[in-house]
Amino acid sequence: MKKQDIIESFNKKLVIENYSDQTIKNYLSALKLFLEWIEKLMVEKVTEKEIEEYLFYCKNKKKYSFSSMKQIIATIRYLYLNVFNKPIPKALDLKLRKPTILPNVLSVSDISKILSVTSNIKHKTILLLIYAAGLRLGELLELKIGDIDSDSMRIHIREGKGKKDRYIMLSENVLVLLREYFKIYNPKEYLFEGQKEGKYCSKSVQNIFKNALKKSEIKKKATVHTLRHSFATHLLDEGTDIRYIQELLGHKRLETTQIYTHVSSYSINKIKSPADKLKIVNRNS
Repeated sequence: MKKQDIIESFNKKLVIENYSDQTIKNYLSALKLFLEWIEKLMVEKVTEKEIEEYLFYCKNKKKYSFSSMKQIIATIRYLYLNVFNKPIPKALDLKLRKPTILPNVLSVSDISKILSVTSNIKHKTILLLIYAAGLRLGELLELKIGDIDSDSMRIHIREGKGKKDRYIMLSENVLVLLREYFKIYNPKEYLFEGQKEGKYCSKSVQNIFKNALKKSEIKKKATVHTLRHSFATHLLDEGTDIRYIQELLGHKRLETTQIYTHVSSYSINKIKSPADKLKIVNRNS
């Protein structure tokens, strides 16, 4: 099969199987990189050795992350199984060791500072809503006016990650801001729209957060997604059952949610350091 034929067939099968637009985009990106690598090798037949060399190149030279490597392996597996209709190469029979990387989290005080320096009502509403509902950026951009139910104080997240719907509580503070925002901007379809209507741009939201972080003079490393991490961690700090948090975040596995137990102060603050029992004498006084 020619390169373009492979890409088109790959794309069609993902669409038929109802993969999300973002997932399809990620798969196609990984597929094109793999096909480019094969083209450079100028080999008639791709063997286990070529696949293994490509994976080594991605990890050793390109320094791809754990999630990127998972994406690459999943892409090539799908290519062989569903496009070529061939057995999955043994070189892909790998079990990657997942690193334990703790998420960056902002304090409640940090988030208050970020919101206080954001004067634009639209920008402030966007940032508060992401934090108050623990939204992914893509979920925020897909929200439509009808997804906000002020009567039941719920937000309907439609086809979040994994094509799953869920409901999230609507904060009263968010509702107040939303009503002010509506009076000024009067969106037509999407909750947050660009200048020419249609969905708001993800890059714009990232810039809003970046500028607010700079203005607030917070030195912590943070992105828009840090607001979601902070939402989950602050719920844990308040003693919320982790299974409820799992549902609110839309996590498929509880193990994914449990990462926040490592950054929550709920358990840590219950423990007294043995150093607190020491009597420290300052010899210089």
